[in-house]
Amino acid sequence: MVVSGCGRSPPLLIAGGRVFVFPCIQQIQRISLSTLTLNVKSDKVYTRHGVPISVTGIAQVKIQGQNKEMLAAACQMFMGKSEGEIAQIALETLEGHQRAIIAHLTVEEIYQDRKKFSEQVFKVASSDLVNMGIGVVSYTLKDVHDDQNYLSSLGKARTAQVQRDARIGEAQFKRDAVIKEAHAMQEKISAQYKNEIEMAKAQRDFELKKAAYDVEVNTKKAESEMAYQLQVAKTKQRIEEEKMQVQVVERTQQITLQEQEITRREKELEQKLLRSTKREQWWTCCWRNSHWLVHLNF
Repeated sequence: MVVSGCGRSPPLLIAGGRVFVFPCIQQIQRISLSTLTLNVKSDKVYTRHGVPISVTGIAQVKIQGQNKEMLAAACQMFMGKSEGEIAQIALETLEGHQRAIIAHLTVEEIYQDRKKFSEQVFKVASSDLVNMGIGVVSYTLKDVHDDQNYLSSLGKARTAQVQRDARIGEAQFKRDAVIKEAHAMQEKISAQYKNEIEMAKAQRDFELKKAAYDVEVNTKKAESEMAYQLQVAKTKQRIEEEKMQVQVVERTQQITLQEQEITRREKELEQKLLRSTKREQWWTCCWRNSHWLVHLNF
């Protein structure tokens, strides 16, 4: 709302809200702050290489109510105009900038890099419309076409190029695959030979170590057998010695017994002789004394 008249110099600008107006001495006018959607068409515009193309863009614009300077500029420019008239002015401005940018670019640049084209239109149009108090919210390139089939030919050429690159890439891929397969096979064979050599070396080392272990085991076994036989011989010798000692002891005991027996017999003989001698003496005595009949029973 724009309030002008008595007591309102400069006019009072209110972006939404309420205001008290004195009838007859003050005047209130309105200007839309709504976002406007513009369909920006540029038909048969010649590009830098002279190719006519048609471009359609979609822009969102609105009068900036938050910026007092831009709002004042918009009120000066569009006060008393309808929303459609404001949209038409903004549309013509955008369409003019869109045509100017198309004329400085090639078809390929516009078609292949739409983002860059949209950014250029947005930048140039924003710098111009801001002086009118209008801000460009967004701009997007919607459609690009021509009546000369240039884009179609460009697409076919690009398609052919892509197909060619695809065939080349496929051929290169197959070539690389064959090379890699050959390298892989070579590496596989080399690895197999290397593995066989390593296995042969391992087998040789195993056999050498086994032979050395066998010699050591046999030596230890022979030494053990010899030690066992020696121990057996020593044991037998010790047994024989012990047997001899036993025999010696037995023989000594036998000799002792024999000596004791001889001594006993000698004593018996001595006693017999003594008794015999005594008997003879007694008989002699008896004989001498003539009492032999008395002692006959004795």
